[in-house]
Amino acid sequence: MDYPRPAKSGRRLPQAGPPAAEKPRKSPRSAGAAGHPRPASAVAALDREAGFEIGEDFTRFSQKDDIFCRSFWDPKVRSHRSDMFYETYRTPKLTWRKVDGFTQRDYALRNASWHVTDIFAEMRDGEDRREGFLDPYTAIREGPDSTLPVSSPEEMAREIKYAAKTLGADLVGITANDERWLYTHAYSRENETEKPQEVPTDLGNVIVIAQSMDRELLRTAPSALSGTATGATYSRDSIVLLAIAQYITNLGYRAVASMNDSALVIPLAIQAGLGEYGRHGLLITREYGPRVRLGKVFTDMPLAHDRPVRFGVKETCDICRACTEGCPARAIAGGEPSTLVHNRSNIQGIRKWTTDAEKCFRFWANQNTDCSICVRVCPYNRDYTGWWSRVWRWMAGTPLRRLALWLDRRSGRGERLTPSRWWHAAT
Repeated sequence: MDYPRPAKSGRRLPQAGPPAAEKPRKSPRSAGAAGHPRPASAVAALDREAGFEIGEDFTRFSQKDDIFCRSFWDPKVRSHRSDMFYETYRTPKLTWRKVDGFTQRDYALRNASWHVTDIFAEMRDGEDRREGFLDPYTAIREGPDSTLPVSSPEEMAREIKYAAKTLGADLVGITANDERWLYTHAYSRENETEKPQEVPTDLGNVIVIAQSMDRELLRTAPSALSGTATGATYSRDSIVLLAIAQYITNLGYRAVASMNDSALVIPLAIQAGLGEYGRHGLLITREYGPRVRLGKVFTDMPLAHDRPVRFGVKETCDICRACTEGCPARAIAGGEPSTLVHNRSNIQGIRKWTTDAEKCFRFWANQNTDCSICVRVCPYNRDYTGWWSRVWRWMAGTPLRRLALWLDRRSGRGERLTPSRWWHAAT
């Protein structure tokens, strides 16, 4: 899960206040790319391809209701433990202890991994902005007056993907800017309330990138050390997203680089063909399984769109309970997909597996670092450069998936690596 970064050292944490009045946020099923409505039939066809089951009671989401935003304003979520959780990213000496994975060096490396993305997040902090987490990035130089003509959106899409991978992206997909996934409002940390959404409504395309996280570090979850994989990937995200947006701007088009802010990125990533939705509520990619962090660039550049992909994830998750059983907070759904809404941090009106965000975040706060156990134990979390993992992935996409899951359990692949053993690899 993704979360906003802690406040600056010495800065007052916002005091919890009452929730804002509820507002209707219905969005018509036919709403497609923002500013470029598509026929309802086209939207429904894409939803079927993506595996989305969206009901008439679908309601768009406000960033204020994100569990990490709620941990600042909502007394139901905020606590002394949650305040300390954020503070450990500034003053980890408050919590380090003589427990493998939670020592001074573990927290030191975790916090160092966040350094680059923290610089950007704090660059305009005094202006009620936390770029990359609550607000889109603004560190883009002005482009030229001329615009490079695009004769073929298909060729331009290929060029953008090539350029994005050259700039450091691991996976790249392109889709329409679907209004349903845009936050109705952004969240103001200063005022503990909603503020206007900044993404222009006439940016019709979204370039979605995925960055792989270090598998060996994630094997040490739960630990402060495993959080290094998250921070390091976010720092890479910041650089790559800004570089892609600057490249597009240099060609004379508009581009808005966005990481955790502005929109729900998982449905956009699915529409862009980067992977499928898993039981744990994460994107599962062919190349890295769920071991990715996502970012996006909104643009008006003419680009051809990718299509959703299916390689057996839904069918495998139907019978696999590795993440459900591995979750110490018991926050991950164990039954069939449903429209169940645990609390206001869940989106309404979509039939899917839904994780209880409050239970999940409570575990994070109690252990003073983020948790990636569901990623570690997921059978798709494999090294696909090896032939056996590629064979396993093929089996999981066929009626042999029960055998594939049995073999995965027998292999011990998802077992925890003790953090001290990870450190010993350096000697």
